[in-house]
Amino acid sequence: MADITAAMVKQLRDDTQLPMMECKKALHESGGDMETAKQKLREAGKKFMGKRQDRSTDEGRIGVYASVGDKVGAMIELQCESAPVAANEEFIQLANDLAQQLATGPSSKTAEELWSQPSPSKSGSTLEEQRDELQNKIREVFRLARLERFDAACGGFVHMAKIGVLLEVEGGNDELAKEVSLHIAAMNPKATSKEDLDPSEVEKERSTLSEAARKEGKPENIIEKMIEGRMRNFYAEHVLSEQPFVKDEKQTVGKVAQSGGMKLVRFIRWQLGENSGSDQAGEAA
Repeated sequence: MADITAAMVKQLRDDTQLPMMECKKALHESGGDMETAKQKLREAGKKFMGKRQDRSTDEGRIGVYASVGDKVGAMIELQCESAPVAANEEFIQLANDLAQQLATGPSSKTAEELWSQPSPSKSGSTLEEQRDELQNKIREVFRLARLERFDAACGGFVHMAKIGVLLEVEGGNDELAKEVSLHIAAMNPKATSKEDLDPSEVEKERSTLSEAARKEGKPENIIEKMIEGRMRNFYAEHVLSEQPFVKDEKQTVGKVAQSGGMKLVRFIRWQLGENSGSDQAGEAA
């Protein structure tokens, strides 16, 4: 039997961040071979985490990778069990790596497909191996709850790790696309342009305004003009291109984009933990 020294145990402990006794046991079982011991620890950790998959994952973060020039964009939601883990540097790196690989690698339709791809930050490792190594150290369940990719020029923004925006554009630049994405995160529009709004919602609002005007005793011949004026407020509340820009309320987002040579195409805005993200499509005027 190989002589397992304290120095060997310490090295394995430093490399894996796992408990000393587990490291010592793995070294004994592997005959002192360090790489075999690491593999045994990974396998044991994966088996252990497999028994914990029913645990709730209420925390986590949203990762975004976007580029106007490279014409790529992706957003992911990576969940974990606790807020401290969501702020862990290695967990943040994992979320960022997932978003980058989703945007720049082969298209992935499912979480399983993405996990099997190479990690951008850990040469020679897949994203799954990167995940398993971190889960083994932290002992929390991670879930890749959502992923979305746009094969087009994109901007993006993440607010406090919990609200993420991916914006598809034509023209413009990264900074302007990011500024509009920040606005979307803050103001939560329902659609990119008027044409993208649900027609039933528009008709419902028109009917409500018409009924209110009639109750006010307004003549029928001016009710329609009143409605058009009040609908502008409705559009300014719900439509991205019609909203006052959060950093300069004298201009609409549409005008800001237009002045920067950028057309707004579509966006998605996610909030951590919600069942599904709102997805808007279409072109802004």
